[in-house]
Amino acid sequence: MLTDYAATQDYLFSLKAKGVRFGIDRMRLLVAGLGHPERATPAIHLAGTNGKGSVAAMLEAIFSEAGWRTGLYTSPHLVKLGERVQVARALLSEAEIMAYTNELLPVAEAVSRGSPDDHPSFFEFMTAMAFLQFARKNCDIAIIETGLGGRLDATNVVVPEVAVITSIGLDHCDMLGDTIEQIAAEKAGIIKPGKPVVIGRLPAAAEAVVRRVAADHGAPVFSVRAEFGEDLTNYPPTAFEGDYQRWNAATATLVARCCAPEWKLTDEVIARGLGAAHWPGRWQRTTVGGRAVILDASHNPEGAGVLENQLRDLVAETGRKAVVVTGVLGAARARPLLETISRHAAEIHLVMPQQSRASGFEELEALIPDTFSGRVTRATVEGVFPDADTCTVGGRDDTVVVTGSIYLLGEIMARIEPRRGAIESRLQDF
Repeated sequence: MLTDYAATQDYLFSLKAKGVRFGIDRMRLLVAGLGHPERATPAIHLAGTNGKGSVAAMLEAIFSEAGWRTGLYTSPHLVKLGERVQVARALLSEAEIMAYTNELLPVAEAVSRGSPDDHPSFFEFMTAMAFLQFARKNCDIAIIETGLGGRLDATNVVVPEVAVITSIGLDHCDMLGDTIEQIAAEKAGIIKPGKPVVIGRLPAAAEAVVRRVAADHGAPVFSVRAEFGEDLTNYPPTAFEGDYQRWNAATATLVARCCAPEWKLTDEVIARGLGAAHWPGRWQRTTVGGRAVILDASHNPEGAGVLENQLRDLVAETGRKAVVVTGVLGAARARPLLETISRHAAEIHLVMPQQSRASGFEELEALIPDTFSGRVTRATVEGVFPDADTCTVGGRDDTVVVTGSIYLLGEIMARIEPRRGAIESRLQDF
């Protein structure tokens, strides 16, 4: 029996320390032991390399605008573990996390009695908490984001109203495959027989795979490209900045249109939801000590392509190159990101997120192109943002762009938005 939140954190970290464990057999045992809470709430299930969080936030806002009580399950968290499980955008509290962990402990022990390998992982514990919370809070709809991939993800025990694949790019190749087609097949694993599938703007090779899997399952496919074309002016506006967010808004719109009429997701409701949606860390503008700061989680090759357009537009908007603070997990992600940054930055400040997979300074420095002539410094989060009202890099007229790992953004948000509370960084990764 865990008697305080610190002990609960320690226990969950002990599960997380065992690493990622692919496969849904353990999750099937766990939800069966809990009486199948995943079946209590209709769901929208999202997979994709990028855009899952933004589309999920848009869908949550759309359903909320229609008057429905929403559950939202996403990962990882920025600052607090409870961000992962939200009901009507209220975070799962520390007391609830402790209570659910205690409730899950005997069930986890029971289902793994025959084999220690069947003991649920950290992510499976969190997923079970989401299912229980949504059922007990009488949510009308659960919007559920996969953690990694799709086919073997713990969330894939749900049978959704609509399956959504937001985008497909090369990321997590060590686990999902090293080709677009292999990754697409993993993401397409969330498709269920007869259930509609909505796809964002996918590469042609990925779309072919998804359509083939959908056809095998008798699942109709609704495509953003087919519905909205290539002209961005035909895409719905949203509260989020960036062309790619218009693509995400179109994805959310198609999902809403695929829902049955009784959900009452009219065009007016959809437009209001897209205008009201919010999701931190996606080209999020703020000020720190009077200085313009933009927080953006562009952390992989596909994200680097989006960042290119955003930084180019920022230079056009401000008339000057940005001051960039960045930290990344792994060279495969760092290389395209730093190549992009170097084309639009006046100076680059390298930091290391407090994660074991974070790229070191020497690795990052070696990946900055020789053509970059600006200043490159080694820095720390504490040094750049010593408190909520201070940013030590750049000048008064500069815009500071923080980009790269979502974990880096979480560390910075905890400093500049202390109301969020103390960061739970050791529970972030996975």
